[in-house]
Amino acid sequence: MRGMLIALIAAAAASVGMAAESYPARPIRAVVPNPPGGANDTVGRIVIRKMSDILGQQIVVDNRGGAGGAIGAEIGARATPDGYTVLVATFATHTMVPHLQKKIAYDPLRDFEPIALFVVQYALLTASPGFPPNTVKELIAYSKARPGQINYGSAGPGSTSDFMGRMFAKVAGIELTIVPYKGGGLILPALIQGEAQFNFGPIPAMASHVRAGRLKGIAVSGPKRSVALPDLPTVAESGLPDFSAAAWVGLAAPRGTPRGRVERLASVSVQAVSDRETRERLIRTGADPDPRPTAEFGKFLREEYARYGKIVRELGLRPD
Repeated sequence: MRGMLIALIAAAAASVGMAAESYPARPIRAVVPNPPGGANDTVGRIVIRKMSDILGQQIVVDNRGGAGGAIGAEIGARATPDGYTVLVATFATHTMVPHLQKKIAYDPLRDFEPIALFVVQYALLTASPGFPPNTVKELIAYSKARPGQINYGSAGPGSTSDFMGRMFAKVAGIELTIVPYKGGGLILPALIQGEAQFNFGPIPAMASHVRAGRLKGIAVSGPKRSVALPDLPTVAESGLPDFSAAAWVGLAAPRGTPRGRVERLASVSVQAVSDRETRERLIRTGADPDPRPTAEFGKFLREEYARYGKIVRELGLRPD
């Protein structure tokens, strides 16, 4: 009995100590499920830097790329749920990979506590400079007259560009030849040279080439115009009202992370993304700042997961 009493007292003391601890009392690790330098890594680092300033505590970025983001997400899901490891969650880790990969060791909804949404990232529909269509309506009509003869540049199966191309073809009722390249970097010269006729690609990578006249900018993929390219219409307002697709970046913690710590990180995340200088830096990357706290982000995650799961099934895509 004495041993049990001592154990209970020790446990209670530890619990009180954790509750009394000023959080965060030491550096936080932020797992980024992508290699350094990509769009998700850039966005994550911009927000995390500001969060560190607000918290007065360092947040250390730990890049763990591979398997479309699944490796980093698995590390985040398995981490100790104490608020000192978080995951930079992405469209890929929580929306696409779970529907396209059979062997992943995490559940995007069950294994994480949503913290906050940082940004949404619309894709830019660009075309080769010599490609006759200049609008979405013209592109659809041109493709329908030439079924299977138009090459769409894809960054490979499971990539956002591949998925958006297939989704566009389905909604538009056209037949395309999906040409896979080994990564998004090889699509750009293929578009400029006319080897591929059009593509949905990241705004930061494509916008400068559109401004220089090396590519045609036709439309953006999201439900509204991009803050980064306000003069460019959406695909929906250009004649395809049922099409809307966007990637996103946010923050999540392992399931079981104390609620108070989740709420603290959510508050700081929203404050960081809302900061004027941080917001401007995010817009320059081509992202649209969209800070949403825990409850809103959780609802967003559930809706995105269900929506894209349905689209994957309709497109006939099978998990590898």
